[in-house]
Amino acid sequence: MSQNGTLKEALPLSEAILSEIELSQAPLTSIALKASRLARLVGDFDQQQIMMYEASGYPKTPKGIESSVWQLAALAGRTYKQIKDEKEKEYCKCDSLEQIELEMVTAKENILAAADVSTSISSANPNQYVSNPIGNARERTVLREIVSDRSKWLAARRAYIHSYVSSVYFELKFSSIPSDIFERTRSKVDKKIGELVPGAIKKFSAVYENLVSENDEDWANAVHSCRRILQETADGVYPPRADKEVGVGGKQKTVKLGPDNYINRLIAYVEENSDSDRFNEIVGSHMRYLGERLDSIFQAAQKGSHHVISSQDEADRYVIYTYLVIGDILQLKNEVEKGVIIDQV
Repeated sequence: MSQNGTLKEALPLSEAILSEIELSQAPLTSIALKASRLARLVGDFDQQQIMMYEASGYPKTPKGIESSVWQLAALAGRTYKQIKDEKEKEYCKCDSLEQIELEMVTAKENILAAADVSTSISSANPNQYVSNPIGNARERTVLREIVSDRSKWLAARRAYIHSYVSSVYFELKFSSIPSDIFERTRSKVDKKIGELVPGAIKKFSAVYENLVSENDEDWANAVHSCRRILQETADGVYPPRADKEVGVGGKQKTVKLGPDNYINRLIAYVEENSDSDRFNEIVGSHMRYLGERLDSIFQAAQKGSHHVISSQDEADRYVIYTYLVIGDILQLKNEVEKGVIIDQV
């Protein structure tokens, strides 16, 4: 399964787990196992192991608890301090959720039984009956203490699992928003770009293949493809032509519009077809930044530099910027063809 598919599975799973916790629809042991699966899906391996330990119990050896297990128990809130022999010591509650639940249920049943049978229940083992002539009052007190203790532990475990699953849920929920927004932009661009730049879809497919690579040269190739797509877009909407003079701050400035000046041509297309200064400013600044960066990467590659892209995230950003720029151009082109001049953002 792909990473995107895995994360898409994680969101509904987190929603289902939260419902089961909040509506008490399943035993806590079952919920912990599902939370372990959720942690595995999102790559949180410490929490995956913690949830497994919650369900099965934290393992102990004859020498005690291993340090790695203790660290996870502390992270899960399973450790506690207690004064013994006038010294404060740290302990760990290692019982599984199922065992804690069973002890509480058994203690509750024995409270009812103690009303009719004169027995004593060991606080260490609520299943153990021993002869006790003192009577039922003391036995019920011991049993209530057991119920209270186990209830507190279960409440703490339930709150811990709920807190973890909630954090995953909100992280997945909000992280999907920008990806959904980009997906809408990508879908619109992919649908229209082929009309303007024949073969662009194949180029973008190559871009995606390079992005998922672990090789930085492939990331650079993805960026080079973006540069070529922008060049071809410029050729489609504003073919090369003679340079033009523009007034800037009371002075004349030459704007080059030749074959290599694809960013200038794209900016000129926007300025000549939009009456919105704000639109021109935003789109123009995006194009200048993107063009300068793409050109510098291209020139570095031409000089033989292999490490022109520092990370996969950097390559991802340039691909996203390319989509946004082309999306703006296609939107403007569509309005121009309808005979409408863009006069607002």
